[in-house]
Amino acid sequence: MTGPVAAGRHYPGEEKKIVALCGGVGGAKLALGLERISQPGTTTIVVNVGDDFEHLGLRICPDIDTVLYTLGNLSDQERGWGRAEESWNFIENVKRLGGDDWFRLGDKDLALHVTRTQHLHRGGSLSDFVARAAKLLDIRSNIVPATDEVISTMIDTDQGVLPFQEYFVKLRCVPRIKSIQFEGAASAVAAPGVLSALSDPALHAIIICPSNPYLSVDPILAIPGITAALRNSSAPVIAISPIVGGAAIKGPTAKIMTELNFAPSQRSIAAHYQGLIDALFVDVSDESEARGLSVQTFVVPTVMTTIEQKIQLARDVIDAAASLRVNSLSHRGAAR
Repeated sequence: MTGPVAAGRHYPGEEKKIVALCGGVGGAKLALGLERISQPGTTTIVVNVGDDFEHLGLRICPDIDTVLYTLGNLSDQERGWGRAEESWNFIENVKRLGGDDWFRLGDKDLALHVTRTQHLHRGGSLSDFVARAAKLLDIRSNIVPATDEVISTMIDTDQGVLPFQEYFVKLRCVPRIKSIQFEGAASAVAAPGVLSALSDPALHAIIICPSNPYLSVDPILAIPGITAALRNSSAPVIAISPIVGGAAIKGPTAKIMTELNFAPSQRSIAAHYQGLIDALFVDVSDESEARGLSVQTFVVPTVMTTIEQKIQLARDVIDAAASLRVNSLSHRGAAR
């Protein structure tokens, strides 16, 4: 079933409360669009921490940092990750001394890792550090890690069980995936503010960003209470598919889906979120496939190269949430 999205209106500053579940680069693009059209404090971005790891004695939080840099207008647009106008003196000297240089830490980027690690060693929480960093970067959205506790995405492959960053960065996603686990997630507690934001009766929409469902969104949903909060929310839950024309714009989503015996298609994304979402956004290139999905579907351009495209998709999603409310489709299972 397809549904038109209202024509993009001018938003002088959207006052509706939004919660977005977000991974790294793809999710951060939509988060930036939401940031640009929202009033300060009305949008909460809940970010994956399953990718976090210890490296060279530092706590590295790739998805959180990508969201901070993107919304703080500091991200490198050409590389798609890290800080703009970066230098590499630190990591080049680590390499010269025989240290681990497979995970590239830029000199500017290093400042964030060092201050975060210092904060954590002093007994501070990750969510407090992220909130402070976001304020210092003049970010208007509430950026919250999914949990303050350590959870680790572990990839079971044909080369053994690998921590996510070794699979993703060091081995460049070459090993074939058998399964994915989220160590520590079952006993973790959602970070302060996450569950209250999801259960806010004034919430306009919950958005699952176009992040990798298996590596970026599932670690968030694995934390007790979060999936239940989505299912029980009175607000519509809308996912944006990361698949465009049978492939992912960036990252190993299509490869992972194939290796896990799922076709890289809109049908597979809809099935993955079945029972959790009220609507799925798919790209215009997949309009024919969208007609056969079992979930309410909105067909719009979802590729976000320019800031205008990021803003437009954010507006489309907010408009769609309003239409879902009007049509009483905001309860999971109502359209099943």
